Amino acid sequence: MPKSKSKSKRQKLSSENNNKNDRISDLPECLLIHILSFLPTQTAMATSILSKRWKHVWTHVPVLDVESENLDSVQSVFDQHKAPYLQCCSLTYKFCSCCYRLVLRWINNLASRKVEQLDLEMHTDGHKSHKSCLELPHRVFSCSTLVFLSLRGVRIDPPSSFQLPCLKKLDLYQVFYESDPFVRLLSGCPVLEDLSFDRDFSDKDSEVHYLVEINAPALEYFSFDGHLSDFVFLEKLDNLVRAEVNICTFEPKDHEEEECYVDRVFKLLAALYNVKFLSFFTGHSECLSNGSTYPSQFQNLLRLDFKVNTWNWHVLQDLLKNSPNLEVLDVTNMSTGPTGSLLGWKKSPNDPLFLSSHLTTFYLREVKGLEHEMEFVKYILKEAGVLKSAKIRVGNIKLKEIVREKLSKIPRRSMTCLLTVK
Repeated sequence: MPKSKSKSKRQKLSSENNNKNDRISDLPECLLIHILSFLPTQTAMATSILSKRWKHVWTHVPVLDVESENLDSVQSVFDQHKAPYLQCCSLTYKFCSCCYRLVLRWINNLASRKVEQLDLEMHTDGHKSHKSCLELPHRVFSCSTLVFLSLRGVRIDPPSSFQLPCLKKLDLYQVFYESDPFVRLLSGCPVLEDLSFDRDFSDKDSEVHYLVEINAPALEYFSFDGHLSDFVFLEKLDNLVRAEVNICTFEPKDHEEEECYVDRVFKLLAALYNVKFLSFFTGHSECLSNGSTYPSQFQNLLRLDFKVNTWNWHVLQDLLKNSPNLEVLDVTNMSTGPTGSLLGWKKSPNDPLFLSSHLTTFYLREVKGLEHEMEFVKYILKEAGVLKSAKIRVGNIKLKEIVREKLSKIPRRSMTCLLTVK
C-alpha cells in the first residue's frame, strides 16, 4: 500500500476515535447540565477546562454544593454561577466577623434565585453565641419557592409577617432564637409536614423557660432533641406518622417547677396520639417517677422505641396499655444506677391483660440482670401470643449466661417465638 494512502487511513481512524471518545461533548447542553448536577460543585467547576464547549456549562447547573473555608474559592463560585433557578443548594462555611457582610450577600443571592431546597451550615471562629452567630437575612423568609429549609449555626429573627407557602420540611439545629421569633417562624409555614429541631442551652444567655406554639396540622414527621419547655399544638396532629423525641435531663429547683416539668413531658406525649412510629426518651429526671401519664389512646401505634431508666418504667407501662395495635417494641435500658424497690417494672399478675395481641417483635437492650427486668421479659413472653422474635442484649458479658438460664425457664405463649440472648 502506498505511504500516502496509509497515512490518510491512519488520520481517518484517529479522527473517528477522537469523535467516539468525546461523544459526551456532543450531547445537548440540557443533558450535560443534568449530568453535572450529580457532582459536587467544585468537581463540576473543574470541567470548565476540558474544552471551550465545557467552559460555562457548570454555571447553569441548578444545584450548588459549596463547602469550603477559603473565601476566594466560595466567592469564585458565586461570581460565575448564573442559574436563575436553584433546585438544591447547600452552603457550609466557617467565617469571621470581617467577612460577615459578604456571607450575607451570598445567602441573599441564593434566596433571590427561586431556590427549592436550602441547606445552610455556618461556623464561627471562637465561642458560639447570639452575638457571634450569623443572622439569617430576611430575604430568605420571602422565598416563596422554598420546599426544604435546613439551618445550622445561625440566628433567626423573622419579620413580623411573612409566609413560606411551599415549605414542607424544616430542620433547625444549633439555631439561636428567642421564643417569640421561633413561634413566628412556625406560624409562617402553613403546609409544614416535617419538623426537626433541638434546644441547646449551653449558652449562658439561653433560658429553659420558653414557649413553642406549633400550628402545623399537615405535620407528618416531628423530631425534638433538647431541653423541654412548653409545647402548644394549636391544631391536632391528625396526620402525624413518625415522631422522635429525646428530652435532656432536667433538675427542677422546687416543687412547682417539678410539677410544671412533669406536665410538659406528658402533655407532649399525649399530643403525639396519632403517631404510627414513636421513639421517646423522657430524660433522667427523678421527678417523673411521681407523675401520671395522660390517658391518650395510641390506636395507630405500630412501633415503639423507648429508652427506659430508673424513673420512667410506668411511662412505658402506660404506653403499652394504650397501644392495642403495637407490632414492634424496642426497649433500651438507660439506667445509670441502682433501682429502688418501688421502681421498675411492676406488673401485677392480677392486672388485666393489656399487651397488644399483634406484637411480633421484641427487643430489650443493655440488660443489667435486675429482677424487674426479668419480670418485664417474663410478662412479654407469657402474654405475646403471636411473637416471632425476642432479642435480649446483655450489657455485661459475665451476666449473659445467667440471663440466658433465667429466660430459658420462662414459658412462652407463642410457639413460634425465637429467643436470642447476645
